[in-house]
Amino acid sequence: ARPNPRFCVLAVPVLFKQALENMELEEGKSVSLRCELTKADATVVWKKGEATLQASAKYEMKQKGTVAELVIHNTEPEDA
Repeated sequence: ARPNPRFCVLAVPVLFKQALENMELEEGKSVSLRCELTKADATVVWKKGEATLQASAKYEMKQKGTVAELVIHNTEPEDA
């Protein structure tokens, strides 16, 4: 019997080229949080604590190439 050759491909980890920055703004306004990644079109999951944010009227997720963006509409103190 011939041995079954095995191989694995190690993916390069996706890293932040530019991290998120702290921001202050007035309640009720919209804020845009952007981060730049080292790999284009990588899967991005936005979280608040342990909770995964879902696209909605409040949260808008965008991604183009290496830039991922989260827009939070009608901000409240609880969004911090």
